[in-house]
Amino acid sequence: MKKWLILPLGVLLFLGIAYWAIGKIQYRMNVMDVEEYDPVSTLKVPETLLTRSKFPFIDVHNHQWTMPIQDLDELVEDMDALNMSVMVNLSGFRGKYLEWTLDNVQDHLDHRFAIFLNLNFEELDDDGWPENALSIMEEAVKQGVKGLKVYKGLGLTDKDNDGHRIAIDDSRLDPIWAKCGQLGIPVLIHSGEPASFWQDKDKYNERWLELKQYPSRYRSSERFPSFEEIMAEQHRVFRKHPGTTFINAHLGWFGNDLDRLGKLFDEMPHVYAEMGAVLAELGRQPRNARQWMIKYQDRVMMGKDTYNKEEYYTYFRVLETDDEYFDYYRKRHAHWKMYGLNLPDSVLKKVYYQNALKVIPGLDTSLFD
Repeated sequence: MKKWLILPLGVLLFLGIAYWAIGKIQYRMNVMDVEEYDPVSTLKVPETLLTRSKFPFIDVHNHQWTMPIQDLDELVEDMDALNMSVMVNLSGFRGKYLEWTLDNVQDHLDHRFAIFLNLNFEELDDDGWPENALSIMEEAVKQGVKGLKVYKGLGLTDKDNDGHRIAIDDSRLDPIWAKCGQLGIPVLIHSGEPASFWQDKDKYNERWLELKQYPSRYRSSERFPSFEEIMAEQHRVFRKHPGTTFINAHLGWFGNDLDRLGKLFDEMPHVYAEMGAVLAELGRQPRNARQWMIKYQDRVMMGKDTYNKEEYYTYFRVLETDDEYFDYYRKRHAHWKMYGLNLPDSVLKKVYYQNALKVIPGLDTSLFD
């Protein structure tokens, strides 16, 4: 054996022995990472495992990134199995991408999909703003677009030509919000992140695991405005444009403070919310969330966010059953257990489809007869 091989082989052997020894020590001392800890509950309680919603539903928060070339027949098969009558793809973008998306949808079952437009707000200092953007919106609605989706970059990372952060309530964006009202289309807006992303990354932070797995999601005060500043900017837009309908994504990040979201609803009748990626907030407070959902049954919509067929099952179980102590589908979002809200049928129908039918124009109501 050549001498130059001895050193690297020796290092590898040492590392292998060290890794094995550390594992043995951890086992003996009961040392385990929180990501590994996944106990199987010994609790014996009734289970209601659902793979299909009780009533047809509209998913108002979905992302299909490859829709221009996607096999939509296969997707519709999944939707039929779930009892999803309409999927809202918020990632329609603009230009040729939007055109190809609409072509693919209209060549298949166009009444099963609703497409939202996305604008580039970093163009607000360019020549032709806002006229070009308004023209894009008008043409998109003529082509069949049902709404405008605003991504979280607005208020967090989007910058103007001078390199300054674009606030959500920047007056240069007022023509966009007003135009949506004139066109009769809703704005589904995602602003900010969970408040925990701004808090210290320590043992007291509920989203510590997520910040460990995705460090880029941490929002330090040196680089980003505060959570409260972003919320205040968004709410000022809502107040300034009462003629435009807004759907606040992710329960406005107030799923852990439903009273606060309720006060927002009380003040602004043109504001709605959807529950994409925040079901875990409702599922850990079943009595309070049930009362709140019944009180604000006309203002909340079904939404999922990232598409995964099996993950809808947890939504059905939380909303429809009175099951106790069951798992959420993503540990970094919820290390706690879920409890069913057992919502009345009349409330389920509003959350699943009736509220969306009121807000999103041109949907096929015959799908819900």
